[in-house]
Amino acid sequence: MILIIGGAYQGKLSYAKAAFSLTPEDIYTCTGTEIDFSKPCVNALEEFCYACIGQNIDPMEYVQAHRENWQNSILICCDLSSGVVPMDPLQRQWRHTTGRLCQYLAGQADRVSRIFCGLEQRLK
Repeated sequence: MILIIGGAYQGKLSYAKAAFSLTPEDIYTCTGTEIDFSKPCVNALEEFCYACIGQNIDPMEYVQAHRENWQNSILICCDLSSGVVPMDPLQRQWRHTTGRLCQYLAGQADRVSRIFCGLEQRLK
C-alpha cells in the first residue's frame, strides 16, 4: 500500500494521478462512512474519518476490518495536524482520529509520501 499525505490544496491527488497513471475512474473519493476499495486509489480519507465521528463509528476499526481490501491501494489523506488546535471538540476529535489513522496506515505502508507544493518528499 502507498500512503500519500499533505496539507490541503498541496497537490496530493494531482501527484498521485501523474505518478501512478490514474484516471478519474481509478479514484474513489470518500464522502461517507463506507469506502469503495475496489478502486486502486482512495482519496480524502480525512472526510471518511469526519463522517465516522459524526455517526459514532471508529474509522480505525473499519480500516483494520477491511485490511485485505486496501493492501494494494493508493490511499490519500489530508494532514490536519498543522495549525491552530480547534476549539470545537468535534474538530479536535476529527484531527486526533485522522492522525491516529494515518499513523497506523504509515506503519502498514510500503511507501509513504508527503506532498508539499506538488513536490514529493519520500518518508518511507
